[in-house]
Amino acid sequence: MLYERAAVVQQASSGPGLVIGVPRERAPRERRVAATPETVARYLKRGFRVIVEQEAGLAAGFPDEEYRQAGAEIVAEPGDLYRRASVIIKVQRPLPEEIEFLQPGHVIIAFLQPLIAPELVAVLAERSVVAVSMDTIPRITRAQPMDALSSMSTVAGYKAVLLAANELPKFFPLMMTAAGTIRPAKVLVLGAGVAGLQAIATARRLGALVEAFDTRPVVKEQVESLGAKFLELDVTTEEVGGYAKELAEEHLRREQELIHRHCLEADVVITTALVPGRRAPLLVRETSVREMRPRSVIVDLAAEMGGNCELTVPGETVVRYGVTIMGPLNLPSEMAYTASQMYARNVATLLEHLAPKGEFVWNLEDEITRGVVLTKDGTILHGPTLERLKEIKEEVR
Repeated sequence: MLYERAAVVQQASSGPGLVIGVPRERAPRERRVAATPETVARYLKRGFRVIVEQEAGLAAGFPDEEYRQAGAEIVAEPGDLYRRASVIIKVQRPLPEEIEFLQPGHVIIAFLQPLIAPELVAVLAERSVVAVSMDTIPRITRAQPMDALSSMSTVAGYKAVLLAANELPKFFPLMMTAAGTIRPAKVLVLGAGVAGLQAIATARRLGALVEAFDTRPVVKEQVESLGAKFLELDVTTEEVGGYAKELAEEHLRREQELIHRHCLEADVVITTALVPGRRAPLLVRETSVREMRPRSVIVDLAAEMGGNCELTVPGETVVRYGVTIMGPLNLPSEMAYTASQMYARNVATLLEHLAPKGEFVWNLEDEITRGVVLTKDGTILHGPTLERLKEIKEEVR
Protein backbone atom coordinates (compact mmCIF):
# COMPACT_ATOMS: atom_id res chain seq x y z
CA MET A 1 0.00 0.00 0.00
CA LEU A 2 2.81 2.39 0.85
CA TYR A 3 4.51 1.64 -2.45
CA GLU A 4 1.31 2.14 -4.46
CA ARG A 5 0.57 5.51 -2.88
CA ALA A 6 4.18 6.66 -3.25
CA ALA A 7 4.02 5.79 -6.94
CA VAL A 8 0.92 7.93 -7.37
CA VAL A 9 2.63 10.90 -5.75
CA GLN A 10 5.64 10.49 -8.03
CA GLN A 11 3.38 10.26 -11.09
CA ALA A 12 1.54 13.44 -10.11
CA SER A 13 4.80 15.33 -9.71
CA SER A 14 6.11 14.24 -13.10
CA GLY A 15 3.15 15.63 -15.05
CA PRO A 16 2.82 19.11 -16.54
CA GLY A 17 3.75 21.30 -13.62
CA LEU A 18 3.32 20.70 -9.91
CA VAL A 19 -0.01 19.64 -8.43
CA ILE A 20 -0.71 21.76 -5.35
CA GLY A 21 -3.11 20.42 -2.72
CA VAL A 22 -4.86 22.75 -0.26
CA PRO A 23 -6.49 20.79 2.60
CA ARG A 24 -8.95 22.18 5.11
CA GLU A 25 -7.23 23.11 8.38
CA ARG A 26 -8.24 20.77 11.20
CA ALA A 27 -6.31 22.22 14.14
CA PRO A 28 -8.50 23.73 16.90
CA ARG A 29 -9.31 27.45 16.49
CA GLU A 30 -7.76 27.57 13.02
CA ARG A 31 -9.84 29.39 10.39
CA ARG A 32 -7.12 30.42 7.94
CA VAL A 33 -6.40 28.73 4.64
CA ALA A 34 -3.08 28.42 2.79
CA ALA A 35 -4.35 29.47 -0.65
CA THR A 36 -6.95 32.01 -1.76
CA PRO A 37 -8.68 32.32 -5.14
CA GLU A 38 -6.14 35.06 -5.93
CA THR A 39 -3.14 32.78 -5.40
CA VAL A 40 -4.88 29.88 -7.16
CA ALA A 41 -5.03 32.04 -10.30
CA ARG A 42 -1.39 32.96 -9.74
CA TYR A 43 -0.40 29.27 -9.59
CA LEU A 44 -2.31 28.41 -12.73
CA LYS A 45 -0.53 31.16 -14.69
CA ARG A 46 2.75 29.42 -13.81
CA GLY A 47 1.52 26.07 -15.07
CA PHE A 48 0.69 24.54 -11.69
CA ARG A 49 -2.52 22.64 -11.01
CA VAL A 50 -4.47 23.26 -7.80
CA ILE A 51 -6.75 20.90 -5.87
CA VAL A 52 -8.69 22.37 -2.94
CA GLU A 53 -10.53 20.34 -0.31
CA GLN A 54 -14.22 21.15 -0.05
CA GLU A 55 -14.90 24.12 2.30
CA ALA A 56 -11.16 24.59 2.94
CA GLY A 57 -11.53 28.37 2.69
CA LEU A 58 -15.09 28.78 3.96
CA ALA A 59 -14.16 29.73 7.54
CA ALA A 60 -11.85 32.44 6.14
CA GLY A 61 -14.54 33.85 3.85
CA PHE A 62 -13.59 32.09 0.60
CA PRO A 63 -16.39 29.80 -0.68
CA ASP A 64 -15.73 26.85 -2.97
CA GLU A 65 -17.31 28.61 -5.95
CA GLU A 66 -14.63 31.33 -5.86
CA TYR A 67 -11.93 28.66 -6.04
CA ARG A 68 -13.69 27.00 -8.97
CA GLN A 69 -13.92 30.30 -10.80
CA ALA A 70 -10.19 30.81 -10.22
CA GLY A 71 -9.49 27.43 -11.84
CA ALA A 72 -9.09 25.07 -8.89
CA GLU A 73 -10.61 21.60 -8.65
CA ILE A 74 -12.67 20.93 -5.51
CA VAL A 75 -12.49 17.48 -3.91
CA ALA A 76 -14.58 16.15 -1.04
CA GLU A 77 -12.13 13.73 0.61
CA PRO A 78 -8.73 14.70 2.09
CA GLY A 79 -7.37 11.27 1.14
CA ASP A 80 -8.13 11.98 -2.51
CA LEU A 81 -6.38 15.34 -2.28
CA TYR A 82 -3.21 13.91 -0.70
CA ARG A 83 -3.15 11.01 -3.18
CA ARG A 84 -3.27 13.28 -6.22
CA ALA A 85 -1.20 16.27 -5.05
CA SER A 86 2.59 16.39 -5.06
CA VAL A 87 2.77 19.53 -2.91
CA ILE A 88 0.65 20.11 0.21
CA ILE A 89 0.36 23.68 1.46
CA LYS A 90 -1.08 24.28 4.92
CA VAL A 91 -1.15 26.82 7.70
CA GLN A 92 -0.68 24.65 10.79
CA ARG A 93 1.64 21.68 11.09
CA PRO A 94 -0.08 18.38 10.24
CA LEU A 95 -2.04 16.49 12.89
CA PRO A 96 -1.32 12.75 13.41
CA GLU A 97 -4.22 11.73 11.16
CA GLU A 98 -2.90 14.05 8.42
CA ILE A 99 0.63 12.67 8.70
CA GLU A 100 -0.78 9.27 7.71
CA PHE A 101 -1.71 10.73 4.31
CA LEU A 102 1.87 11.89 3.63
CA GLN A 103 3.96 9.53 1.55
CA PRO A 104 7.50 9.50 0.11
CA GLY A 105 7.78 12.17 -2.55
CA HIS A 106 5.35 14.59 -0.96
CA VAL A 107 6.44 18.17 -0.27
CA ILE A 108 4.65 19.84 2.64
CA ILE A 109 4.79 23.59 3.26
CA ALA A 110 3.39 24.93 6.56
CA PHE A 111 4.22 26.51 9.89
CA LEU A 112 6.04 23.38 11.08
CA GLN A 113 7.59 25.04 14.18
CA PRO A 114 10.60 22.72 14.30
CA LEU A 115 11.93 24.03 17.62
CA ILE A 116 8.56 23.41 19.29
CA ALA A 117 7.78 20.11 17.55
CA PRO A 118 11.16 18.60 16.57
CA GLU A 119 9.71 15.08 16.86
CA LEU A 120 7.35 15.89 13.99
CA VAL A 121 10.32 16.84 11.82
CA ALA A 122 11.91 13.48 12.63
CA VAL A 123 8.70 11.68 11.60
CA LEU A 124 8.55 13.58 8.32
CA ALA A 125 12.16 12.64 7.62
CA GLU A 126 11.40 8.98 8.32
CA ARG A 127 8.55 9.14 5.80
CA SER A 128 10.90 10.69 3.18
CA VAL A 129 8.72 13.79 3.00
CA VAL A 130 10.33 17.08 2.00
CA ALA A 131 9.36 19.39 4.86
CA VAL A 132 9.43 23.15 4.18
CA SER A 133 8.73 25.43 7.14
CA MET A 134 7.23 28.90 6.77
CA ASP A 135 8.59 29.95 10.17
CA THR A 136 12.27 29.42 9.36
CA ILE A 137 12.49 31.85 6.46
CA PRO A 138 15.64 33.95 7.00
CA ARG A 139 15.14 37.60 7.86
CA ILE A 140 16.88 39.01 4.79
CA THR A 141 15.70 41.66 2.34
CA ARG A 142 14.96 39.41 -0.62
CA ALA A 143 12.95 37.04 1.58
CA GLN A 144 10.59 39.71 2.90
CA PRO A 145 7.74 38.86 0.47
CA MET A 146 7.85 35.29 1.86
CA ASP A 147 8.10 36.26 5.54
CA ALA A 148 4.91 34.74 6.92
CA LEU A 149 5.92 35.30 10.55
CA SER A 150 6.04 39.05 9.93
CA SER A 151 2.72 38.93 8.09
CA MET A 152 0.98 37.12 10.94
CA SER A 153 2.64 39.35 13.54
CA THR A 154 1.21 42.37 11.72
CA VAL A 155 -2.27 40.89 12.04
CA ALA A 156 -1.75 39.98 15.70
CA GLY A 157 -0.45 43.43 16.65
CA TYR A 158 -3.45 45.11 15.02
CA LYS A 159 -6.00 42.74 16.55
CA ALA A 160 -4.45 43.01 20.03
CA VAL A 161 -5.20 46.73 20.15
CA LEU A 162 -8.80 46.16 19.07
CA LEU A 163 -9.22 43.59 21.83
CA ALA A 164 -7.80 46.01 24.37
CA ALA A 165 -9.98 48.89 23.15
CA ASN A 166 -13.06 46.70 23.40
CA GLU A 167 -12.20 45.58 26.93
CA LEU A 168 -11.05 48.95 28.31
CA PRO A 169 -13.94 50.86 29.92
CA LYS A 170 -12.83 54.21 28.53
CA PHE A 171 -12.14 55.99 25.23
CA PHE A 172 -8.79 55.62 23.49
CA PRO A 173 -8.70 59.14 21.97
CA LEU A 174 -8.91 62.59 23.50
CA MET A 175 -12.56 63.67 23.44
CA MET A 176 -13.89 67.20 23.77
CA THR A 177 -17.52 66.79 24.82
CA ALA A 178 -20.33 68.87 26.32
CA ALA A 179 -19.72 66.90 29.50
CA GLY A 180 -16.11 68.02 29.55
CA THR A 181 -12.75 66.80 28.26
CA ILE A 182 -12.02 63.06 28.24
CA ARG A 183 -8.33 62.42 28.49
CA PRO A 184 -6.79 59.83 26.09
CA ALA A 185 -5.87 56.32 27.17
CA LYS A 186 -2.23 55.48 27.85
CA VAL A 187 -0.89 52.40 26.09
CA LEU A 188 2.40 50.68 26.88
CA VAL A 189 3.78 48.28 24.25
CA LEU A 190 6.54 45.92 25.37
CA GLY A 191 8.57 44.73 22.40
CA ALA A 192 8.99 46.69 19.17
CA GLY A 193 9.21 43.90 16.63
CA VAL A 194 6.65 43.60 13.85
CA ALA A 195 3.72 42.89 16.19
CA GLY A 196 4.75 45.65 18.58
CA LEU A 197 5.19 48.24 15.84
CA GLN A 198 1.77 47.38 14.40
CA ALA A 199 0.24 47.65 17.87
CA ILE A 200 1.86 51.07 18.30
CA ALA A 201 0.59 52.27 14.94
CA THR A 202 -2.95 51.00 15.59
CA ALA A 203 -3.14 52.46 19.09
CA ARG A 204 -1.93 55.81 17.74
CA ARG A 205 -4.58 55.70 14.98
CA LEU A 206 -7.19 55.25 17.70
CA GLY A 207 -5.84 58.32 19.45
CA ALA A 208 -4.07 56.81 22.45
CA LEU A 209 -0.88 58.11 24.02
CA VAL A 210 1.66 55.35 23.39
CA GLU A 211 4.94 54.40 25.02
CA ALA A 212 7.11 51.47 23.97
CA PHE A 213 10.05 49.58 25.36
CA ASP A 214 12.46 47.20 23.66
CA THR A 215 15.83 45.87 24.74
CA ARG A 216 17.20 46.88 21.32
CA PRO A 217 17.91 50.64 21.23
CA VAL A 218 18.16 50.41 17.43
CA VAL A 219 14.33 50.34 17.15
CA LYS A 220 13.98 53.75 18.80
CA GLU A 221 13.73 55.57 15.47
CA GLN A 222 10.98 53.25 14.23
CA VAL A 223 8.98 53.67 17.44
CA GLU A 224 9.26 57.45 17.36
CA SER A 225 8.36 57.59 13.65
CA LEU A 226 4.99 56.12 14.61
CA GLY A 227 4.35 58.86 17.14
CA ALA A 228 5.17 56.89 20.29
CA LYS A 229 7.63 57.61 23.07
CA PHE A 230 10.55 55.19 23.33
CA LEU A 231 11.53 54.28 26.88
CA GLU A 232 15.29 54.11 27.35
CA LEU A 233 17.53 52.66 30.02
CA ASP A 234 20.61 54.51 31.19
CA VAL A 235 22.76 51.51 32.10
CA THR A 236 26.34 51.83 33.29
CA THR A 237 28.91 49.90 31.26
CA GLU A 238 32.46 48.84 31.94
CA GLU A 239 35.28 48.30 29.46
CA VAL A 240 36.64 44.82 28.92
CA GLY A 241 39.38 44.40 26.36
CA GLY A 242 38.51 47.72 24.76
CA TYR A 243 34.79 46.88 24.37
CA ALA A 244 31.87 48.27 26.36
CA LYS A 245 30.19 45.47 28.30
CA GLU A 246 26.80 45.76 29.98
CA LEU A 247 26.53 44.92 33.63
CA ALA A 248 23.92 42.18 33.18
CA GLU A 249 22.45 42.20 36.70
CA GLU A 250 22.21 45.96 36.80
CA HIS A 251 20.62 46.01 33.35
CA LEU A 252 17.94 43.47 34.27
CA ARG A 253 17.14 45.22 37.53
CA ARG A 254 16.79 48.61 35.88
CA GLU A 255 14.75 47.12 33.05
CA GLN A 256 12.30 45.54 35.50
CA GLU A 257 11.98 48.80 37.43
CA LEU A 258 11.29 50.72 34.22
CA ILE A 259 8.59 48.29 33.09
CA HIS A 260 7.01 48.25 36.56
CA ARG A 261 6.88 52.03 36.78
CA HIS A 262 5.29 52.51 33.38
CA CYS A 263 2.82 49.64 33.86
CA LEU A 264 1.41 51.55 36.83
CA GLU A 265 0.77 54.57 34.61
CA ALA A 266 -0.77 52.62 31.72
CA ASP A 267 -4.40 51.88 30.93
CA VAL A 268 -3.37 49.17 28.46
CA VAL A 269 -0.24 47.02 28.33
CA ILE A 270 0.43 44.96 25.21
CA THR A 271 3.29 42.47 25.43
CA THR A 272 4.90 40.93 22.35
CA ALA A 273 8.26 39.46 23.44
CA LEU A 274 9.02 35.97 22.13
CA VAL A 275 12.15 33.83 21.86
CA PRO A 276 11.92 31.17 19.08
CA GLY A 277 11.29 27.74 20.51
CA ARG A 278 11.64 28.86 24.13
CA ARG A 279 9.43 30.03 26.97
CA ALA A 280 8.50 33.69 26.58
CA PRO A 281 10.44 36.05 28.90
CA LEU A 282 8.59 37.30 31.97
CA LEU A 283 8.22 41.07 31.74
CA VAL A 284 5.18 41.92 33.87
CA ARG A 285 5.36 40.44 37.34
CA GLU A 286 2.48 39.83 39.73
CA THR A 287 3.73 42.69 41.91
CA SER A 288 3.21 45.08 38.99
CA VAL A 289 -0.29 43.78 38.26
CA ARG A 290 -1.23 44.16 41.92
CA GLU A 291 -0.38 47.86 41.81
CA MET A 292 -1.87 48.66 38.40
CA ARG A 293 -5.11 50.62 38.04
CA PRO A 294 -8.11 48.31 38.61
CA ARG A 295 -9.62 49.09 35.19
CA SER A 296 -6.41 48.35 33.26
CA VAL A 297 -6.06 45.75 30.51
CA ILE A 298 -3.11 43.52 29.59
CA VAL A 299 -3.07 41.75 26.21
CA ASP A 300 -0.34 39.11 26.21
CA LEU A 301 0.62 38.11 22.67
CA ALA A 302 3.17 35.63 24.04
CA ALA A 303 0.50 33.55 25.79
CA GLU A 304 1.09 30.53 23.55
CA MET A 305 4.67 30.32 24.85
CA GLY A 306 3.82 30.82 28.51
CA GLY A 307 3.17 34.56 28.47
CA ASN A 308 5.11 37.74 29.20
CA CYS A 309 2.86 38.40 32.19
CA GLU A 310 3.25 36.21 35.23
CA LEU A 311 -0.53 35.88 35.65
CA THR A 312 -1.47 35.14 32.04
CA VAL A 313 -3.62 32.06 31.47
CA PRO A 314 -3.10 30.92 27.85
CA GLY A 315 -6.34 30.96 25.89
CA GLU A 316 -8.33 32.71 28.61
CA THR A 317 -9.29 36.16 29.84
CA VAL A 318 -8.94 36.50 33.60
CA VAL A 319 -9.25 39.33 36.11
CA ARG A 320 -6.57 39.63 38.78
CA TYR A 321 -6.45 42.50 41.28
CA GLY A 322 -9.04 44.27 39.11
CA VAL A 323 -6.82 44.07 36.02
CA THR A 324 -8.13 42.24 32.95
CA ILE A 325 -5.44 39.93 31.55
CA MET A 326 -6.06 38.50 28.09
CA GLY A 327 -4.04 35.53 26.83
CA PRO A 328 -5.30 35.05 23.27
CA LEU A 329 -4.07 32.13 21.16
CA ASN A 330 -3.70 32.33 17.39
CA LEU A 331 -4.94 35.90 16.95
CA PRO A 332 -4.35 35.87 13.18
CA SER A 333 -7.06 33.21 12.90
CA GLU A 334 -9.56 35.72 14.30
CA MET A 335 -8.91 37.88 11.24
CA ALA A 336 -8.87 34.89 8.93
CA TYR A 337 -9.76 36.67 5.69
CA THR A 338 -6.90 39.17 5.71
CA ALA A 339 -4.50 36.78 7.43
CA SER A 340 -5.18 34.16 4.73
CA GLN A 341 -4.60 36.69 1.97
CA MET A 342 -1.22 37.63 3.42
CA TYR A 343 -0.14 34.08 4.25
CA ALA A 344 -1.22 32.72 0.86
CA ARG A 345 0.85 35.36 -0.91
CA ASN A 346 3.86 34.48 1.25
CA VAL A 347 3.49 30.80 0.36
CA ALA A 348 3.06 31.55 -3.34
CA THR A 349 6.20 33.68 -3.39
CA LEU A 350 8.20 30.95 -1.66
CA LEU A 351 6.88 28.29 -4.04
CA GLU A 352 7.85 30.44 -7.01
CA HIS A 353 11.33 30.73 -5.51
CA LEU A 354 11.66 26.98 -4.95
CA ALA A 355 10.13 26.00 -8.31
CA PRO A 356 10.94 28.90 -10.66
CA LYS A 357 10.18 26.93 -13.84
CA GLY A 358 7.42 24.68 -12.61
CA GLU A 359 9.65 22.06 -10.99
CA PHE A 360 11.49 22.16 -7.67
CA VAL A 361 15.13 23.19 -7.67
CA TRP A 362 16.59 22.27 -4.27
CA ASN A 363 19.57 24.61 -4.32
CA LEU A 364 20.82 24.31 -0.76
CA GLU A 365 23.54 26.84 -1.48
CA ASP A 366 20.78 29.45 -1.56
CA GLU A 367 20.21 31.01 1.87
CA ILE A 368 16.42 30.97 1.61
CA THR A 369 16.18 27.36 0.42
CA ARG A 370 18.70 26.22 3.02
CA GLY A 371 16.74 28.00 5.74
CA VAL A 372 13.29 26.55 4.96
CA VAL A 373 14.03 22.95 3.94
CA LEU A 374 13.96 20.93 7.15
CA THR A 375 14.04 17.42 5.67
CA LYS A 376 14.91 15.89 2.32
CA ASP A 377 15.77 12.36 1.15
CA GLY A 378 14.99 10.98 4.60
CA THR A 379 17.49 13.29 6.33
CA ILE A 380 17.01 16.21 8.74
CA LEU A 381 18.93 19.14 7.27
CA HIS A 382 17.95 21.83 9.78
CA GLY A 383 20.75 22.31 12.30
CA PRO A 384 18.69 23.89 15.12
CA THR A 385 16.20 21.01 14.92
CA LEU A 386 18.99 18.46 15.24
CA GLU A 387 20.31 20.34 18.27
CA ARG A 388 16.83 20.39 19.85
CA LEU A 389 16.37 16.67 19.29
CA LYS A 390 19.75 16.10 20.92
CA GLU A 391 18.70 18.20 23.92
CA ILE A 392 15.51 16.16 24.28
CA LYS A 393 17.46 12.88 24.27
CA GLU A 394 19.79 14.20 26.96
CA GLU A 395 16.83 15.38 29.07
CA VAL A 396 15.28 11.90 28.86
CA ARG A 397 18.53 10.34 30.08
